[in-house]
Amino acid sequence: MTASIRASIAQLGFAPVIAFLTAEASPEAADDAVLAHFTPEAGSALGGAAIAAAEDVGAADAVPAARVFRHLGIVYGTVEAAGLSALRASPAVRAVKPAAQLSLIRPVTAARPSEPRGTVWGVGHLQAPELWAQGWTGAGVRVAHLDTGVDATHPCLDGAVVEFAEFDHTGRRVPDAPMRDGDRDRHGTHTAATLAGRETDGVRVGVAPGAELCSALVIEGGDITARILGGMDWAVGVGARVLSMSLGIRGLVNSFLDLVAILRDNGVLPVVAIGNEGPGTSRSPGNYPRALSVGAHDRDGLVAGFSSSQRFQRRTHPLTPDVVAPGVDVVSAGREGGWQTLSGTSMATPHVAGLAALLMQAHPDADIDTIERAILESARLGSMAPERANHGAVDGLRALDRL
Repeated sequence: MTASIRASIAQLGFAPVIAFLTAEASPEAADDAVLAHFTPEAGSALGGAAIAAAEDVGAADAVPAARVFRHLGIVYGTVEAAGLSALRASPAVRAVKPAAQLSLIRPVTAARPSEPRGTVWGVGHLQAPELWAQGWTGAGVRVAHLDTGVDATHPCLDGAVVEFAEFDHTGRRVPDAPMRDGDRDRHGTHTAATLAGRETDGVRVGVAPGAELCSALVIEGGDITARILGGMDWAVGVGARVLSMSLGIRGLVNSFLDLVAILRDNGVLPVVAIGNEGPGTSRSPGNYPRALSVGAHDRDGLVAGFSSSQRFQRRTHPLTPDVVAPGVDVVSAGREGGWQTLSGTSMATPHVAGLAALLMQAHPDADIDTIERAILESARLGSMAPERANHGAVDGLRALDRL
């Protein structure tokens, strides 16, 4: 890790890094003991985006050296060689990791469906309606959703979004950002409604229609790492118990390994898409052992050809994804009303995040390890190969029985 940071410094004169504060150091310590070691760099993603944003408001000198994320206990920014050495020597810093830029896992197909009726196939396949009949809708459970935002004016999301945040191109929260214009793409509204959409005109697209959705606009554009870190930090702050993320970086990149651990230490279950590049590929952080990673299957119980999967040479958790869920021809909310059919592991991920919310309502005292274990034990392979589906397709009723 240090070698990659030093290589970046040798090539560019600086490197983007994440400094993890020690448990003993208060986040306020970053304001003086740590921030002083970061250097603003106009050529970095953070600095370049800051200049572009600042020019729009006539303050082009507002180039930040770093961002402090207090709930996560980290500082993100750019360092030169002297700053890197100082950070590594600082008693307030336990680790310094390179920062990679993530990207959205975009759908592989899209279409306008015929007018949907009743419960869409993915929600039914998960057996979510059977859990609703027992009174488990996800009510009272906060689920964070980091995506392109959400169009909270869609009828099926009316009342679902209890918290909304937009993070600008440098990772700063935009004050009073409106939910009405809260989706910069169709992606976020679609995944949000699969997670927590309410019944609308007899159409049921949401796995956890009683859950409290906390949606953040973090992608794409600008310094995506800063924006996503902002979203993660905010998710911890608003008390989310589940985090649904359909994004990542191709390959096993350990930049966010400690962040997944921090989320779990804060009682947040990270549910992450594995990617749409097919077998022999995967995305980080979905391929980390402590993330609950999700691939896609179709309505016939077959792993989608685009769904990523990979075997790693490690003693535990060698296969990714952990499970698969409905991710082909998934009908959900479209931006500015109506319905949209999309396919991808992005579509599968909110199915599993929604199921986690149902289980958390049913067993509020269960910790996230117990909830995750129940989801894994519910999965069945059927005719799917373990190398492609690992544990298999999740099942809501079986998961509830495991608790």
